[in-house]
Amino acid sequence: MNLDIKLHKNDLPDDVKLGNVIAVDGEFMGLDLRRDPLCLIQLSSGNNDAHIIQLDRTNYKAPNLIKLMKNESITKIFHYGRADIAHIKYYLKTDTNNILDTKIASKLARSYSDNHSLKNLIKEFLNVDISKQFQNSDFGGNLTPAQLKYCANDVIYLHKIHEELKKILVRENRIELYEKCLKFLKTRVELDLALFKDDIWSH
Repeated sequence: MNLDIKLHKNDLPDDVKLGNVIAVDGEFMGLDLRRDPLCLIQLSSGNNDAHIIQLDRTNYKAPNLIKLMKNESITKIFHYGRADIAHIKYYLKTDTNNILDTKIASKLARSYSDNHSLKNLIKEFLNVDISKQFQNSDFGGNLTPAQLKYCANDVIYLHKIHEELKKILVRENRIELYEKCLKFLKTRVELDLALFKDDIWSH
């Protein structure tokens, strides 16, 4: 597969048009929201392309990217969007609207499995075995070609995976439950930002 990977500094360029359904992923310096800053945002139109935006962490000025995230007419597909959306809200100071999530979809659709990683979903639905070698690497400095390819792999398959998961959700009459979970996702992010990490529904 020939990938079209483009690295952009600070913001998405004015002339990049990705369509009405885009895949989104973020890379951070770690998983502690307040300690570990948002470094990159990856976007894909689903046509073997990846636009990787290396944010200016001194000011996080990215008006084109922020406008895209806020746009309610553009659908954004995440895999475990909870972490990405929280970092976007905290660092870019914007909500992310019109969200789909392949991890939530997988947990509802694939009750036959306890593995809902992106790597596992890509293998099952596309028979492609991707490397996650650079999952725990430094995304805060200059990026290597291998890191750029890793970032691209996190978004280029999401359209197809969501399409396949949706077929299962419809077949198993779980699509409405999935849609209700998506509506709650932004509230779950608000709870994370308010430091409520535990399940508030538990006893």
